Amino acid sequence: MDLVIRAAFGFFFIFVLTRALGRRELSSMEPFDLILLVVTGDLVQQGITQSDYSVTGMVLVLTTIGLLTVATSYLSFKVPRLRGVLEGEPIVLISNGEIIERNLRRERLTHDELAAEARLQQIADLGRVRFAVLETNGQISFITA
Repeated sequence: MDLVIRAAFGFFFIFVLTRALGRRELSSMEPFDLILLVVTGDLVQQGITQSDYSVTGMVLVLTTIGLLTVATSYLSFKVPRLRGVLEGEPIVLISNGEIIERNLRRERLTHDELAAEARLQQIADLGRVRFAVLETNGQISFITA
């Protein structure tokens, strides 16, 4: 039972941590970020299993994390009020050509990063953008005039 409680705690800790990191950081991982992610996974595993290398322990931990993943997905689908907490909300970064500074600061994005994303979508002038939305997956959608 100890493994199940540890796995549940680890699951919710990772959930909160990924929300705190922000979607933009997670969508644009550098090589160092990837290595850090692998190291974090190993540290979480050590904290959850505490030297329990048994097959039973592995099955319990993976089952717990799998069930919690399915449960959060199901709750997000069935309870619309929880959807914003579980999945996040899209954030408008540009409205009618005007950059919304507060939202950029909130997501820790710079003007240069926003302009670079626009250039990747063949948009040279941010003033021509009707809407730019930071989607829940970390990508930025641009709608031009």
